[in-house]
Amino acid sequence: MSNSFDFRRARPWEVALTVFALSAPLLLPLAAPGAGGFIRKAVAEDMQKIDSSKLVAIGGAVTEIVYALGEGGRLVARDSTSTFPEEATKLPDVGYMRQLSPEGVIAVNPTAILAVEGSGPPDALAVLKSAGIPFETVPEGYDRAAILKKIDVVGKFLGVEDKARELEAQVGADLDAAIADAAKRPETERKRVLFILSFQNGRVMAAGGHTAADGIIGLAGAINATEGSFEGYKPLTDEAIIKAKPDVVMVMTRPGAGSSDEEILAHPAISVTPAAANKAILRMNSLHLLGFGPRTASAIRDLNKELYGNVSQ
Repeated sequence: MSNSFDFRRARPWEVALTVFALSAPLLLPLAAPGAGGFIRKAVAEDMQKIDSSKLVAIGGAVTEIVYALGEGGRLVARDSTSTFPEEATKLPDVGYMRQLSPEGVIAVNPTAILAVEGSGPPDALAVLKSAGIPFETVPEGYDRAAILKKIDVVGKFLGVEDKARELEAQVGADLDAAIADAAKRPETERKRVLFILSFQNGRVMAAGGHTAADGIIGLAGAINATEGSFEGYKPLTDEAIIKAKPDVVMVMTRPGAGSSDEEILAHPAISVTPAAANKAILRMNSLHLLGFGPRTASAIRDLNKELYGNVSQ
């Protein structure tokens, strides 16, 4: 067959054979060697790319990670828990992460949505996922591995895996140092901390196992006073509070948390605990302390310092 094939004069079977020969490389499997395989692989990968140029971030840690990766320019909106860095507060606020309005999110015309696990309500998420907007859930967790996993998921979604690996190495090393320092404290010297999520009408809602509060207390070298009693956040009876014997009562500084130290210490059950005897009430920023994002090593150090002072172990 000559190098110049004349389709006009060729017989039908010659045309079919020639077309097959020309297109055969493109029919090879993606993993097969040769130009055809690589071309098809490149096309497939390009089709899978997500347009995240107009991104909505739901969850303070998620937003922090986007900025830490140097990709803050993609953000067009964030939720009300996303207040760090300060630049984030200049973005439109689509509401509290657990009380999202799908209309409010869609109104900013996003091309992609990143939401931390636990965002909601479920009906709102269902609407957003059915709207044809690429949606990625970032898994939640309350330890070192969970933080690095968040970075990995966000990095892959944004297509900046190299940046994510660098950030994971940096954050991981910082966490290792903070955790190791806190772990030097002898078990017998570790304080028992009662974390109060809410204190209304004399009812104490406290943190049990598998919560952000439980995680940060343990990492900072202390003991959750409700350790082993329950999981999640639950109201405590007076008997349970007395049994917990907290050395410190920790509450969060946030809008709506209006109970004074005196009111808390005067609670019938709290008033007979070691915490009341020492007037040990600790108030900390909830978003920083419980975020489990890139700044968690700093949160561990801050809590450890508040609990034990500057005494080096």
